[in-house]
Amino acid sequence: MTKRFVPVVGFVAPSGTGKTTLLRKLVPLLREAGLRVGYIKHTHHDLTIDQPGKDSHDVAEVGAEQVLLAAADGWAMLDYAPRRGADGELPLAELVTRFDAERLDLVLVEGFRHEHHPKIEVHRTACGKAPLYPDDPDIIAVATDAALPPEAAPVRLPIADPAAIAQYIQARLADGRLSGADPRDELLRRCREVRNATVEPRA
Repeated sequence: MTKRFVPVVGFVAPSGTGKTTLLRKLVPLLREAGLRVGYIKHTHHDLTIDQPGKDSHDVAEVGAEQVLLAAADGWAMLDYAPRRGADGELPLAELVTRFDAERLDLVLVEGFRHEHHPKIEVHRTACGKAPLYPDDPDIIAVATDAALPPEAAPVRLPIADPAAIAQYIQARLADGRLSGADPRDELLRRCREVRNATVEPRA
């Protein structure tokens, strides 16, 4: 059976731009539209969900690589020895597979700026930072309070109108234009297409 991969859209911006603020407004709108939403957040802080002195923490301290905490209102899996990419980072594609794909329609990703997946840049002129989209072809739209140059490739979305941003995401999802497959498989597919492309013979 082919494994189902959840479509992904990322939100990227320098720290303090308001990514989380926007996501907190978008998630209820997407849920109202009938979408089941997951969320991945890249953090530079240590993992501190478990607490020293608890049984689960003590067992992890002596070598358990994965710990699952189960409670009446939910559960959490802690992986203390995750698989990492060649650069030492946690690959987004690996993390996405940890979701139950049958229970979600979309995963929103905050951070992972250097990974390859569809992204929406959050840009505010008051922050005084240069936009990211000129150097990142994976940015499909910019949620901003500024005008974009006529030649800009991404779609401009009004940052003050979360409903418009939610509608844009829904349209991209409905058209199948958000990644619904493992990015590694998609990369292999494109490489095969290039390799198998017919080269016109020289005259």
